[in-house]
Amino acid sequence: MSNQKEIKNLKTFSTAAERFEGSHVLCPGCAHSIIVREVLNATNDNLVVSAATGCLEVCTAIYPHTSWDCSWIHIGFENASTAIAGAETMNKVLRKKGRIDPSTPEPKFVTFGGDGATYDIGFQWISGCFERGHDFMYVCLDNEVYANTGGQRSSSTPIGSSTTTAPAGSDSYGEKRNKKDMLAIMAAHGSPYVAQVAPNKWKDMVKKIQTGFATKGPVFINAMSACTTEWKFQPHQTIEASDLAVDSLVFPLYEIIDGTELNITYRPKNIVPVRDYLGFQPRFKHLFKPENEHIIEEWQKRVDAKWEYLQRREEARV
Repeated sequence: MSNQKEIKNLKTFSTAAERFEGSHVLCPGCAHSIIVREVLNATNDNLVVSAATGCLEVCTAIYPHTSWDCSWIHIGFENASTAIAGAETMNKVLRKKGRIDPSTPEPKFVTFGGDGATYDIGFQWISGCFERGHDFMYVCLDNEVYANTGGQRSSSTPIGSSTTTAPAGSDSYGEKRNKKDMLAIMAAHGSPYVAQVAPNKWKDMVKKIQTGFATKGPVFINAMSACTTEWKFQPHQTIEASDLAVDSLVFPLYEIIDGTELNITYRPKNIVPVRDYLGFQPRFKHLFKPENEHIIEEWQKRVDAKWEYLQRREEARV
């Protein structure tokens, strides 16, 4: 079982002992730091963390300084999952050989990667770790773009978004493909627990993170991480952007247990139109031209259909 921290309200949570210090150079308004703090501060367990190359890594460990007050490994874009799987396996072997004192508490193993390192470059390695059943939690910081290397599209980039490699212009409305359903893919591995979270719904997020820490086996968490730089909203609007994402159902919050049991964990009291979410972000401003309005209509139909599917699946308990 995980050594869970009792979290009664946001004040006690925010004043908890820090494992992720503020001495970083992430962009003002970046949701990455909010998410990482919530993950690391949700438990009293010792932690071993790996991070893929990306915004988080380059901005939190500028030699000789670091924001990480825990054991931390930086490795390439693709193999942060296998690095932590190796550490997890080494821990088991050394304990079996008696080279780690039995009284030493078991650590928890966590990996952070962006959507580029998760949906794309590192997918093969992540899939292998889940197939082998390593006991760790993978957290994807999903900002829907390669934000660290110039704003290129990833397979997490939603249709209609303007990126440096899928730019909107006179002959294009931007990204042409729909976002990959990564949560469904990881659930299909038979993972004991996968969940989608957003930093604005912190209670929901902490509950899911603590469930992940308490779960034996590979856990996948997809965390919506609004990017002020590439989504092009103002730095003080991160939580507003996050609210619009979950309240429009563009980023629904739910969990899947043992690959099948789906539970919706947040139902907006007032569902907002998808066009409000898109209109908040200048990366989608071209969609409001008459010739591109059909993309917004397609967005709304797709989001409505996905929400209906999630509700039917939850009701059917399959």
